[in-house]
Amino acid sequence: MESFLQSPMISPEEGEEGNTVMSANVQALTETSDDHDKVAEENQELHGISSFVTGLYNRAKNARQHDERRWIDAYRNFRGIYGPDVQFTDTEKSKAFIKITKTKVLAAYGKITSVLFAGNKFPLGVEATPVPEGIEESVHFDPKAPKDEKSAQGEAEQIPSTITRGDIHKNLKERLGPVKPLLDRLPSEVEIKSGPGLTPSSVTYEPAKIAATKMEKQMHDQLEETNASKHLRSFAFEMCLFGSGIIKGPFVKDKEYPRWDDKGNYTPVFKTIPEMDHVSVWNCYPDPDARSKEDCEFWIERHRLSKTQLRALKKRPYFRKESIEIAIEAGANYVEEYWESILDESTDSSSIDRYEVLEYWGTIDHEIAEREGIELPEEVEELEEFQVNIWVCNGQVLRFIVNPFTPARIPYYIAPYELNPYSLFGIGVAENMSDTQLIMNGFMRLAIDNAALSSNVVFEVDETNLVPGQDMSIYPGKVFRRQSGAPGQAIFATKYPNVTQECMLLFDKARQLSDEATGMPSYAHGMSGIMSTGRTASGMSMLMGAADENIKSVIRNIDDYLLIPFGQSLYSFNMQFNFNKDIKGDLTVVARGTERLVRNEIRSQKLLQFLQITGNEMDAPFVKRDYILRELAQSLDLDPSKIVNDPREAAIQAEQMKKMKEAMGIPEGGMEGIPATPPQAGMGGDSVGGGATPGASPDPGMEGFTGRTPPNLGGGQPIA
Repeated sequence: MESFLQSPMISPEEGEEGNTVMSANVQALTETSDDHDKVAEENQELHGISSFVTGLYNRAKNARQHDERRWIDAYRNFRGIYGPDVQFTDTEKSKAFIKITKTKVLAAYGKITSVLFAGNKFPLGVEATPVPEGIEESVHFDPKAPKDEKSAQGEAEQIPSTITRGDIHKNLKERLGPVKPLLDRLPSEVEIKSGPGLTPSSVTYEPAKIAATKMEKQMHDQLEETNASKHLRSFAFEMCLFGSGIIKGPFVKDKEYPRWDDKGNYTPVFKTIPEMDHVSVWNCYPDPDARSKEDCEFWIERHRLSKTQLRALKKRPYFRKESIEIAIEAGANYVEEYWESILDESTDSSSIDRYEVLEYWGTIDHEIAEREGIELPEEVEELEEFQVNIWVCNGQVLRFIVNPFTPARIPYYIAPYELNPYSLFGIGVAENMSDTQLIMNGFMRLAIDNAALSSNVVFEVDETNLVPGQDMSIYPGKVFRRQSGAPGQAIFATKYPNVTQECMLLFDKARQLSDEATGMPSYAHGMSGIMSTGRTASGMSMLMGAADENIKSVIRNIDDYLLIPFGQSLYSFNMQFNFNKDIKGDLTVVARGTERLVRNEIRSQKLLQFLQITGNEMDAPFVKRDYILRELAQSLDLDPSKIVNDPREAAIQAEQMKKMKEAMGIPEGGMEGIPATPPQAGMGGDSVGGGATPGASPDPGMEGFTGRTPPNLGGGQPIA
């Protein structure tokens, strides 16, 4: 029997400046021979692995049927389709379906996407930890620092005799991270010190923050390459409709970039990137005994692949080519599930030329691997169980590798719209309003049938009073012939009462209950006719703020169950497979979803207000103005790295502005007679000179004041 083979460690193809090829360091079960018969015999021996995956899949599928029924009801309410449980009587004429569920689901989806993509980028960020390990939080150097013997001697006295200055300098440079190449270009006499600079001429760098910024840019570039925003929107839609959204990744993918040379020949460029993808809840079969993602022993994804897609797996690493061909030769084996015909509304499912492929991520016992005769690598040989990835189709093992991620993890992330603490799957908008949707449909049908009945007249005819053989049809100008001498009225008209108004009142009440059930008020998605509080701008703002409270909990679920764990996985992916040292450090991943719930306009107003409050000589030393400027730029949806200078650039800019003023003959405090900062209107004059502000009323005691001077309240003589 073949054994797990060690794959080579990843190595950069083009050095640090070129693109690095990121291939997982995995152990794969590969063919040692191209002999078709030998591979078929080996696959027969591996039949236990295929049965192991198939058995877990059937168990998860049977346990998921209750959730499937919930999802089917949600889908039918969203599409406006009556299920078989709704039976119409013979007298019911109307079969109207009022799709309020669709309105609520799309409103929640629109709210979530508007929050997540408020900054026009993926809501994921990277920050330095409060106390970075292995990298300096801040360093500085002062190009104008004195280098006399006295200061050098004073510093030497503070250094223990067992440690030399060269050792300190060396250890510090190992902790500089991305700013090390910049500081290496400084003259040798310039000394780099830890901590922020306190002198006016010192230049401060923050290596940990710079590394976090570069890592964030790297991750956003990778997410943009894999269309992460599109997958996140698909995730948000299924989360609102079915109650759960699922994202898969990150995986290594070779992306093709089209390129043509000068002669018109197509010479594409391939770049290895991490890939993420949205996976529908219908195709995922997690551990049925798990109540959270952390409890999952395994996760199985069901693929529906064509022959071309199945053959394309040969190009991916560690797939067994001969096993794929044997699976194709066995013929298409895809059997449509009952819910698939409901989703695509098809009736013919007899001829589906597709293959069912099961992708398994989870643990496998050491005993099972030994029973199949698989030789295990040293790092897992002593373990009782270990994480693997197995692909199975038509009884063939297409791929069998040890989990390539360090630490090992199942690469699926599920986030609930509304958390169900006793199930892995959450509760969505459609399920929350299923009863009110049923009530609205019933009263609307009743109102329509009653309106049709009450708008017509029912006739009662006494034929004994009429001449036999007459046509009973009614039309304007109709004449009925009566029997001669027959007493009494022959034709009676009966009009049924109209109760449509009462039915519509109950319909409106059910709609109000749907607002309560979903936490998505009608005015939040454009319903007009709002009275009382909503008639004013401030009242509507209060109502909209209250309506956003429900969305806040949903966004927090996305942060906790998707963005943070997925961001940590993407961060670990780059730490494991990316060779760029500038992006590495003691960093932490933060989710930006909840942060974007605070409106940018309000945030920018608060920042501007803070700048005005601290815009004086006494408070200025306590304010980190560069941080405020970066936060203000971010609240205005601007890139802080492009419009706000770093400390070095700010020092250069200040020096240039100083020289420009000196060349123009402008003193540092401003022109003579003209204050450097104009006085604010309404303040009564300059805070130093006390002069009156043009256009403002003079203060008491100043020239031009014509009012009565108030008495002296300090206890002295009053002013005459």
